Amino acid sequence: MTGSRTIEFGFPIPQVFLDGKPDMALVRRCLALGERLGYASAWVQDQVAGDVPLHESLTLMSYAAALTERVRLGVSVLVFPIRHPVHVAKIVSTLDNLSGGRIDLGIGLGHVMAPGFFATYSVDNRVAVGRLNEGVAIMKLLWTKTATDFAGRHYQLKDVHLEPKPLQKPYVPLWFGGQHPDALRRAVRHGDWYACAGPNSTRDFAGFLRQIRRFCDEEGRDPATLPVSKRVYLAIDSDAARAKRGLDEFFGARYPWQIQRSPNFVADICYWGSPAQVAAGLAEVVKTGANQIILNPLWDFEEQIEALATEVIPAVRALA
Repeated sequence: MTGSRTIEFGFPIPQVFLDGKPDMALVRRCLALGERLGYASAWVQDQVAGDVPLHESLTLMSYAAALTERVRLGVSVLVFPIRHPVHVAKIVSTLDNLSGGRIDLGIGLGHVMAPGFFATYSVDNRVAVGRLNEGVAIMKLLWTKTATDFAGRHYQLKDVHLEPKPLQKPYVPLWFGGQHPDALRRAVRHGDWYACAGPNSTRDFAGFLRQIRRFCDEEGRDPATLPVSKRVYLAIDSDAARAKRGLDEFFGARYPWQIQRSPNFVADICYWGSPAQVAAGLAEVVKTGANQIILNPLWDFEEQIEALATEVIPAVRALA
């Protein structure tokens, strides 16, 4: 706890298999281990079309729900405008029932400035924001009303019923991602949480939080009612140079455009080295204002998840 803030920690469900060979036994072991070690949540990321071997997010969450009993399950974040909100509302409501009320739904715009990305899904990128805003309103109505009528620019519903409702009330918590000022303002207006992505530095995160506090003042919202989460990529290794090489190799394959755009990308967003070195970096994220950190190793998942829980998290709590 930092002051009056309780800090929670999440871990990633293994999902990205760059060799194209999904290891489902590893997924099962990590879920059992993370739950046993007391992590608050387990997370997936979202990609539909793409060249990175990665399981579909909501399907993987359903698999995880059957293998766990306590840990919360979330996606950070679902690219929302490429999907129909009624369909998402139904899937997520079902997931919430299957899991006993343990689902967190993160949503975001996606690559709104990339027309080709949206064209894959027969969506015009120029209407992505409108589809997102209307879709959020529709999901909340479907989750809380017996029957839903909606007359929007992009969606029209007449006397639509959706059952069963989510177990969580009034609805499944909505986490909003993004870093554009408009995205931050949407989080303030409509979100239960704000989720900051891993490819943003701690310095970026601090800037986003300053904007969020300003928007909260403008909207008349208490900033304490909008907790914030930060995903952090990391690598624990007694050989710091070896850990850095591994991170460089992973991100060179996973996000090559980021490396081309910023040669210091890995150093800006990751923490690596001994447990003490990683804890010192994470403590800065907590001091910046995070209520939750998704601790994201990229290899040796079981060893890293255990070392994070037993050595790093206690040190972070002590430092922060």
